[in-house]
Amino acid sequence: MLLTSRRLRTALLAAASATLVAATLPAPAPPPALGIGDPLFPRLGNPGYDVLAYDISFTYRGNNRKPLDAVTKIDATATQRLDRINLDFAYGTVESVEVNGERATFATAEEDLVVTPAEPVLRGRPMRIVVRHTSDPDPGGREDSGWVRTRDGLAMANQADAAHRVFPCNDHPADKALFTFRVTVPKGMTAVTNGLPAGKRGNPENSGNTAGAATWAYRTSHPMATELAQVSVGRSAVVHRTGPHGLPVRDVVPAAERARLEPWLKKTPAHLKWMERQVGRYPFETYGVLVADAETGFQLETQTLSLFERSLFTRPELPEWYVDSIMVHELAHQWFGNSVSPRSWSDLWLNEGHASWYEARYAEEHAEQSLEARMREAYAQSDEWRAEGGPPAAPRSPVPGQKVSLFRPVVYDGSALVLYALRQEIGEDAFGQLERRWVRDHRHATATTGDFTSLASRIAGRDLSGFFHAWLYGKKTPAMPGHPDWRSGHKPE
Repeated sequence: MLLTSRRLRTALLAAASATLVAATLPAPAPPPALGIGDPLFPRLGNPGYDVLAYDISFTYRGNNRKPLDAVTKIDATATQRLDRINLDFAYGTVESVEVNGERATFATAEEDLVVTPAEPVLRGRPMRIVVRHTSDPDPGGREDSGWVRTRDGLAMANQADAAHRVFPCNDHPADKALFTFRVTVPKGMTAVTNGLPAGKRGNPENSGNTAGAATWAYRTSHPMATELAQVSVGRSAVVHRTGPHGLPVRDVVPAAERARLEPWLKKTPAHLKWMERQVGRYPFETYGVLVADAETGFQLETQTLSLFERSLFTRPELPEWYVDSIMVHELAHQWFGNSVSPRSWSDLWLNEGHASWYEARYAEEHAEQSLEARMREAYAQSDEWRAEGGPPAAPRSPVPGQKVSLFRPVVYDGSALVLYALRQEIGEDAFGQLERRWVRDHRHATATTGDFTSLASRIAGRDLSGFFHAWLYGKKTPAMPGHPDWRSGHKPE
């Protein structure tokens, strides 16, 4: 029966070109895919429950094009009666699902895994969901998987909407949770994830398919959005050092590149000290740089372990100050975006605007790269950026299937420009108070644009709603306080 069931599932999968396997009949017809109504990603997230913790196991067998075996355990609390439970999941084969220890039926609806528990889960009751599945890093050649194939393994890049293409989850930053990862890799390979190590176990040489392998475990100490999850497997060196206040700093790099990359890696403690002088204590249990031997075209602030492509550190034409400032950009995200996460994806400007702001501030202080000149250049292009991508707090949706298209210039320097205008409007002292209060008051939580503008008004001692409405939602860029001569659409001389 087991062999027949597997053959049947394989046949159905091939015939339907589906990525998930339907449950054995009789399963009720699933409802449409759900979502929490995010303006940019309306199908992401699911109502009815609050995830408290994920415990995710992956088994990697050495081929980064082959699916990984995986088990995802989700501990959650029902916020309403649940006759069915929707999870975000795609690009894997589901073998079984359990809810509170009982076998559940399941089916798919678009990119949702729809689970029907043996008994409804009542409001306020805990539930543990266990999904046995695969995770596909090469789903038919598609480029929108959350996995990044490196020269010697894999890493994750789930922002903005790709975590559910790696593991079942409530894939929206509004529902942050604790994470435990257990990653089994072949002998000679290293696995590193978000958080701190929680043990390593070797498998005996005679233990079958995982002979000689090792299982690495890690846990986060603070809640994390699914888009910030990171799992790296490869022939890596893990370099340890100490940051401010005894903070463990660990970098993960291709083993053969360790010496070459060390001049960059050793900069991180100083970067941490600089950011702490701007906004206060680093919010997490560890930090470090993950260098992936892959051409990604981006860097990513995965929580406690920022992802960088190798070429950022090896291209001779890139000046040192530029690479330094990009490293600070991703570090700044640990406060702005990771600790304080956006309630909806329209609040993305708070993440990228702040990271770009501190990137520019660092370049000015350490390399005499004028912040005012950079902001004047941004002002000159701001109207064009708004026309292309929408205003900072109401960005246009990404192009379907191209998640990176959300990250247009208006959310970077176009949003840093808003912060520059705000500092001009309320003064440097009030602005500094705002920044520190923001990351303190919303530490390890989520927040909205409205939360930020309200706090700014309280600190300034006056209503700033008119200022923010024009700067955050206007089709045209308002006049810059203190710089009446600045013009958008005209290059500065």
